[in-house]
Amino acid sequence: MAVTGAGLEGVVATDSRLCFIDGDAGILSYQGYRIETLAENATFEEVIFLLWNGRLPKPSELDALKAALVAHRELPAAVEAFLAGVPKGAGAMHVLRTAVSMLALHDPLINDNSIEANEKKAIKLMAQTATIVTTFDRLRNGKAVVAGDPSLSFAANFLYTLIGKRPDDVMQRTFDIALTLHAEHELNASTFAARVTAATLSDIYSAITSGIGALRGPLHGGANEEVIRLLLEVHSAEEALAMIKDKLEHKIKIPGFGHRVYHTTDPRAASLKGMAKDLGERTGHEILYQISTQIEQFINQNKGLNANVDFYSASTYYSLGIPIDLYTPIFAVSRMSGWTAHVLEQYRNNRLIRPRADYKGTEPGQKWIPIAER
Repeated sequence: MAVTGAGLEGVVATDSRLCFIDGDAGILSYQGYRIETLAENATFEEVIFLLWNGRLPKPSELDALKAALVAHRELPAAVEAFLAGVPKGAGAMHVLRTAVSMLALHDPLINDNSIEANEKKAIKLMAQTATIVTTFDRLRNGKAVVAGDPSLSFAANFLYTLIGKRPDDVMQRTFDIALTLHAEHELNASTFAARVTAATLSDIYSAITSGIGALRGPLHGGANEEVIRLLLEVHSAEEALAMIKDKLEHKIKIPGFGHRVYHTTDPRAASLKGMAKDLGERTGHEILYQISTQIEQFINQNKGLNANVDFYSASTYYSLGIPIDLYTPIFAVSRMSGWTAHVLEQYRNNRLIRPRADYKGTEPGQKWIPIAER
């Protein structure tokens, strides 16, 4: 009997060493390290190395990775020209998907599908995806592109090249942790899409473009944008609760709650909740945190749902000064570490991913009816 499930729910599709999730216990780990441990101790660059190599880096290895990411930050001139010429009002995820695909045209290793070549491409994708997002935002707002600072970390450089001002230590560390929390999450829709493409032995750029396309869907990557727009609609906790009650009465789903995998608290949400509080107080956005906690408590008590990673990342990004329509592209910047790790893992032990469908259609062998008789 075939194992089936709507949306492949509960179906095991492959073996992987990258990520472990226990949705009932609220456990998430990367390569054996609990997400709480990584959020408290690791830098995002260490997390990238961990996902790619299965272990934490030695000091010299971490320095080499940082240097490689800096060396490959700059975009090909044609890609930057594309970003400068996109139509006004173009969606950020449409632009990101196209620009990442364009990177393949300028990589001399594009037809080399060896592990060594793909590891080099993973570094380029990791570095240049961030540059695509910040460059696009600067250009669409008529601002000069900010050259990266090689002395800054991945997280700090992203904020610097986006906003044009070096972030303080708290902002830098907050964003670094946010990147870590979003880096990897097993076979979510975008990761599975990337692995399916990689399993055909298509190139890594095609696989990542597939992942970005899946992430763009509102059922996957865009929930934190919906959360912040909801929070900004109201000006007090009382007003927020009245709005939430009305939405629930009209069967309207509240973004940022519930998860396909977690049946208890999303372990990433706990870290983000604390950061949202601290950063909100520092930047004058305390009201967003206060409203968020009231909504969280109400939804939990009345619907039995817990906040997921999107709920508190929304106000965190807002307090960092990040434009709302860049929340999902930033998700892609972070998840690039997980996507590339999965694609590399797929290449190392590849088999074409080709599931079956449980046929529910018309009985086979129907008699043909000539068109004149239909």
